[in-house]
Amino acid sequence: QVQLVESGGGLVQAGGSLRLACAISGTDFIINFMAWHRRVPGKELERVAKILKSGSTSYADSAKGRFTISMDNAKSTVYLQMTSLRPEDTADYYCTGNVYTRREGSVDYMGQGTQVSVSS
Repeated sequence: QVQLVESGGGLVQAGGSLRLACAISGTDFIINFMAWHRRVPGKELERVAKILKSGSTSYADSAKGRFTISMDNAKSTVYLQMTSLRPEDTADYYCTGNVYTRREGSVDYMGQGTQVSVSS
């Protein structure tokens, strides 16, 4: 079974930066794509950034130019570097991904989330 564990959330002032990390663990898995989503209480889950196994990336308009998603294949870790943070970036951030294992095929996974709070 594959597990995703996020870290790196916290409280930061507007204009500051944070780097979120998502450690992917399991046996004999292949990553198809990974992404970061966020949820503001009372609102729907929003995809912030996505990275394919090819390395191709895409971003929500709200994240373009400020957030960078990257993947360290050797460490099986996905990062979200967030800069120029704004109060409206305050949310619970979730690492998600589609991962293939021989036993289960391609399955969508989501971590437990990490909280990001940006003060004005």
